[in-house]
Amino acid sequence: MTVRTGIGIDVHPLVGGRPLILSGVTLPFDLGLDGHSDGDVVAHAVIDACLGAANLGDIGVHFPSSDPRYAGIRSMDLVSETARMLSDDLWRLEYVDATILAQSPTLRPHIDDMRNSLAAALSLEPEEVSLKATTTDHLGFLGRQEGIGCVAVVTISEE
Repeated sequence: MTVRTGIGIDVHPLVGGRPLILSGVTLPFDLGLDGHSDGDVVAHAVIDACLGAANLGDIGVHFPSSDPRYAGIRSMDLVSETARMLSDDLWRLEYVDATILAQSPTLRPHIDDMRNSLAAALSLEPEEVSLKATTTDHLGFLGRQEGIGCVAVVTISEE
């Protein structure tokens, strides 16, 4: 049996006038993530990790920001589409581990909802998804609350 691992990273700037959506969950905060879609960095990092593990390119290949169909799209719909692509290519998603990098807001109260949302979009059990958050202790653009990032690792196997 072949087992592969993929890594995905995404970062978006925080801006006013947009909701903050992470892992498909809208969080109470006065800033949101800028982007062509809803800016969900968790979704985007997981998509890239999945596509990389299956050697299917990256998010820009499948969901380019130059395509008006994806303007404002709910990124969790793209996560579900990516899971379908893996299945169509005979890969089974085994496990997802993602870490959100954000100085604020405090994400701990929302982690379970975000993990459950991500698991549902990927057709996984919540136990097969690890979602964590950390700060940069006020260092860099993340620490200055200019953006939020996410790093994701996925494990897939041949079906």
